[in-house]
Amino acid sequence: MWLILAFISAILLGSYEVFKKVSLNKNAVIPVIFVSILFSCLTLIPFLFLSEFFPNTLKDSIFFVPRVDFHAHMLFVLKAVIVLTSWLFAYFALKHLPLSLASPIKATQPVWTVVGAMLIFGEKLNGFQAAGVGITLVSFFMFSVVGKKEGISFRTNKWFWFIVMATLTGALSGLFDKYLMNRYDAMSVQVYYTFYQAIIMGLITLFLWAPTREKTTPFTFKWAIFFISLFLVTADFVYFYALTLPDSMISVVSTIRRSGVIVPFFYGAFVLRDKNIKLKVLDLIGVLIGMFLLYLGSK
Repeated sequence: MWLILAFISAILLGSYEVFKKVSLNKNAVIPVIFVSILFSCLTLIPFLFLSEFFPNTLKDSIFFVPRVDFHAHMLFVLKAVIVLTSWLFAYFALKHLPLSLASPIKATQPVWTVVGAMLIFGEKLNGFQAAGVGITLVSFFMFSVVGKKEGISFRTNKWFWFIVMATLTGALSGLFDKYLMNRYDAMSVQVYYTFYQAIIMGLITLFLWAPTREKTTPFTFKWAIFFISLFLVTADFVYFYALTLPDSMISVVSTIRRSGVIVPFFYGAFVLRDKNIKLKVLDLIGVLIGMFLLYLGSK
């Protein structure tokens, strides 16, 4: 069951990446993130309200939000900081890099999660999983060859390093998810960390973006920002729920979740007309083969 949920989350997450690219076109990054988080809060807050004041309406359902202690709230704040760090790097990179290049690089995130899972949680890889990690890493480095053909130097282009940092901090977030899921209810994690994200991102928008907004790219509201929130909230809910199921492995769930990269990749190829698609397809196939081997190793 958790494998099926991981694939559903993958498709939703891939669609989320497309709406991010659409929202960021000629638009200011920071307020796009802030507004999308506000939409997420509006989606989740009703569940918190009902759980607090009318608990019988959601009691014993997967939408119920249990109360947590102060220590848990501090962990959720940390989760929000890690996720926002990854998002800020990712959104800026996605705005300036071709979608068919940035998304596959971000899709290698599970490899770093797998390494972390081995070191922290003691998860062991079998032959299929080890091969999957190796192939994915080779594909990651092959994207540097394609990048050079598009005038993107992976040594000096800061947007490339932004997507790398987004990938590494995203992997850290995935590992932290496994820790949280072993201790707290999935809805509590999702609702509270989203709430804290809104507060932190609101402060960033108010004190960092607002004072200089007239000198930078202006913000224009697009309905695609709403769909960023809708698809992300749904993808995260399915993802968190999958991690709570018996025998679920964070390394495998994270890997399958990133297979949704095919959605933004084909959007970049056929709608945005990105360059060097044939070479990128070969590299993407490598990433997907790596993910499939990780999947086989979990059976």
